[in-house]
Amino acid sequence: MRVGFGFDLHPLVTGRPLVLGGVTVPSERGLGGHSDADVLSHAVAEALLGALALGDLGRHFPDTDPRWRGVSSLVLLSHVLELVGARGGALVNVDATVLAQAPRLAAQLGAMAARLAETLGLAPERVSVKAKSPEGLGLLGREEGIAAMAVVSVEVAG
Repeated sequence: MRVGFGFDLHPLVTGRPLVLGGVTVPSERGLGGHSDADVLSHAVAEALLGALALGDLGRHFPDTDPRWRGVSSLVLLSHVLELVGARGGALVNVDATVLAQAPRLAAQLGAMAARLAETLGLAPERVSVKAKSPEGLGLLGREEGIAAMAVVSVEVAG
C-alpha cells in the first residue's frame, strides 16, 4: 500500500470559468493557469504521482507545451491514472479538501466527487470531497486564489 499527498493553488482571475473537480461552479471569477486550472483535480493528480514517486504535474504536463493549454484537468488526471496503472498501481480511495473563501461550494461537492469517481474508475463511496473556508485569513481569505489538498491510497502489485 502506498499513500500520496497532493496540493495545488491557483489565483482567481476574471474572464475564466471556475472549474473544480471537473464541475463548472457558478462564480464571477475562475482560476488562472495553463490548463483549466482545476486545483482539485490537480491536487488529486499530484497525490497519485506522489504515491509512486513519479514526479509532479509540471514534469509530465509542462506549461511550455501548447498541447495542454486550456485542457480539462480531468484529461491530465486520466493520463496520471494510466501512469500509475503502468507501474502496477491501483487507486483505492481519494480524500480531498478545497480551501476557498468564496464561492460557497457545499451545493457542488457531491457533483465534484461523482465526476472525480467517474474519471478515476472508482465507486462514489471511495471519493470524498470537502470544502473549508480560510475564515478570511491569508491570500485565500482575501479571495486571491483557491487551493486544494488531496490524499490517495494506492495498492501496488509486488
